[in-house]
Amino acid sequence: MYKSFKLSVLTPRIFQDANTKIGTRLNESNKMVVRDSLEPFIGIDGVVDGSKLQEHWFPKIKADVFISHSHQDEKTALALAGWLQRNFKLKPFIDSCVWGFADQLLREIDKGCLNKNRKTYNYQKRNGTTSHVHMMLSTALGKMIDSTECLIFLNTPQSITTKNAVDTTQSPWLFAELSMASIIRRTAPIRPRIISEKFTTEQDQKEITSAHKFQYRVDLTPMECINCTTLKRWREMCSASEARHPLDVLYDMPHKQRRRC
Repeated sequence: MYKSFKLSVLTPRIFQDANTKIGTRLNESNKMVVRDSLEPFIGIDGVVDGSKLQEHWFPKIKADVFISHSHQDEKTALALAGWLQRNFKLKPFIDSCVWGFADQLLREIDKGCLNKNRKTYNYQKRNGTTSHVHMMLSTALGKMIDSTECLIFLNTPQSITTKNAVDTTQSPWLFAELSMASIIRRTAPIRPRIISEKFTTEQDQKEITSAHKFQYRVDLTPMECINCTTLKRWREMCSASEARHPLDVLYDMPHKQRRRC
């Protein structure tokens, strides 16, 4: 990953049906074919091959932009994905594409955790399977964040609560993604940089519910703030400079245009 942004406000234009349809189609193309049985991954000794299972359910998909969002903002994320593809030919990856498979995978694996009555689960076995699947999911998301060039986090009231100048989230998945985004290596893209003279080059779950609610402090300060004005200006600048990579245009936008949220 090279850059990360928190998108605070979305322009209504992004919610056009055309963008949402494009985003939905892109998201569906990223979803993996789900098998109905674990049999191909179970060895003769009864041990599940976690590595092969992870490769099958959570393969690393090549994408330009990682979109991190609350489950309640899924429609917005799909529209943003469509907008990025439609305007800049960028390939987005929406994190909820992976979340859904975690639940399906757990339902399949947990069949082996049923008690003899076939109605209730063995508590300890169920905790074990959940740990394995969530660790696979976390690893898969970390690899995706590392491999994409840019991360855009939908900074909405559904994802972040701010109290006493402290940002928190109740989503363990968002907490994991934002934490990884803050510590993951920064890798500059390898491509010719075409600098425009007109602009400065200064580099200024589904939510889990339970009997108890959890919240996690998150640090959004490393992320550069963008809003609907930024998106509109970004599209205009790309139209005026078709030779430049669209993400380079975003990175090189003047500091004040990116920070005004």
